Amino acid sequence: MVEALVNSRVLIDGRFVTEQSILLDKGCISAIVAERDCPSDAIRVDLRGQTLVSGFIDVQVNGGGDRLFNDDPSVETIAAIGEAHRRFGTTGFLPTLISDDEAKIDAAMNEARRAIAVGIPGVLGIHIEGPFLNPERKGIHDAAKLRRISEREIELLTRPTGGATVVTVAPETMPVEIIRRLTDAGVIVCAGHTQANGDEIAAALRVGLRGFTHLFNAMSPLTSREPGTVGAALLDEASWCGIIVDGHHVDPRVLTLALRAAPLRRFIIVSDAMPSVGGRKSFTLNGEEIAATGGKCVNAAGTLAGSDLDMASAVRNAVAMLGLDLADAVAMASTNPAAFLRLDGRLGRIAPGYRANLVLLDDDLAVTETWIDGVRSA
Repeated sequence: MVEALVNSRVLIDGRFVTEQSILLDKGCISAIVAERDCPSDAIRVDLRGQTLVSGFIDVQVNGGGDRLFNDDPSVETIAAIGEAHRRFGTTGFLPTLISDDEAKIDAAMNEARRAIAVGIPGVLGIHIEGPFLNPERKGIHDAAKLRRISEREIELLTRPTGGATVVTVAPETMPVEIIRRLTDAGVIVCAGHTQANGDEIAAALRVGLRGFTHLFNAMSPLTSREPGTVGAALLDEASWCGIIVDGHHVDPRVLTLALRAAPLRRFIIVSDAMPSVGGRKSFTLNGEEIAATGGKCVNAAGTLAGSDLDMASAVRNAVAMLGLDLADAVAMASTNPAAFLRLDGRLGRIAPGYRANLVLLDDDLAVTETWIDGVRSA
């Protein structure tokens, strides 16, 4: 039965419109028509004048709802994380494995494949963040886990999952030929936790490097005589930059400068969320107690350990802290990550033929309802 979403302010192609009915059928948006032309036999769903936008896509989700993917890389954990983040507007996500051993990577890849096969709502693939990182920029990652990539691990990462596979690496730790092999196999390779200089990043970009994991954090900075990873990222015209808009990882003024330096279409809002999102405000990571206080996750030494951020809060922060209008903030949380994942032909927009992944926001930009593949959940 066709559903008609009516009485809302809808974000369509970058602008908000009213008196439009969004028709949902078989998990997709079948049509957008004037409300006066809404089919008489459609089930009308009154959205009470609230704001309807495309669902948020989070490409870096370590945990949520008291679950950490590293602790138990299973279909059940993926489902629990997805459910925790759905309450905050995330309708598509990549469960993210922090640097770990080969067996854990193998298990995580297999379980992501199973989660997609059995239809866990929202799961779009997997993100393997490390362990092929630079120890000088390890952040909260366990230094004992960091290593050079092996042939066996290349084989693991290039196995199809039925979704997207994102891998974060320090490009200076591996030959460009390996980056090319990964990208040629369809893996989305990002630079992160890296001390690479501008030339090393440029070389990686030439062989398919597609993005930068949490820009500014855990990477070589822009200086007067060396662009570093940050400068090379901002200079490139084709790749994507993930940003954590929580006011803690990066000063909002620095993010504002980045948005002036490169087109908005190149930026992706990510949460880098930990189990505290939708869960208790403390958890264990690599044997350390992590506290989520004041909106950030830190260990006893004060090192940031992911975030206590959800996507709806990040969108609100982009409006309040960065001065963006809501349409641009939503693009960074939905349209841009869909393009980064090569899913922009079916996700990231409210348009006919696109999957019905939607978020309803109240006047305070809090999430009131979501739809994943047309299934509604308050």
